[in-house]
Amino acid sequence: MTRARPVVHGPTVDEQTRCIHYRTSLDVIAIRFACCGEYHPCHLCHEETADHSSRPWPAGSRGELAILCGVCWTEMRIDEYVAAEDCPWCGAAFNPGCALHHPMYFE
Repeated sequence: MTRARPVVHGPTVDEQTRCIHYRTSLDVIAIRFACCGEYHPCHLCHEETADHSSRPWPAGSRGELAILCGVCWTEMRIDEYVAAEDCPWCGAAFNPGCALHHPMYFE
C-alpha cells in the first residue's frame, strides 16, 4: 500500500517545496508544525496561511516524523533531520542556514 503524498500548505513555488520566502537550490524541506500537524515550507508560510500561532515541537519529540524532503518526498524524524546535512534517502543537500531557525521549530 502506498502512502498518500503529504500536502504542503503555503505559497510554494515548485514541486520540491520551495516557497516565496526561501527558494534556493538547497531549500527543499517542509516542516510539519507541532501546533496543527500541517506541513509548511517555512515559519513565514505558516504565519501567512495558518489561522493560529506556531509553536515549536517539545524537547521530547525528536522521534516525530516532522520533516519532509521535497526532492524524494520522504518524511523523516526531527532527530534525523537536525543531524543531517543532506537527505539520508536521496542525498539532496539541505540549506545549512536553516539551523538558525531550529529554535522556532524545535525546543
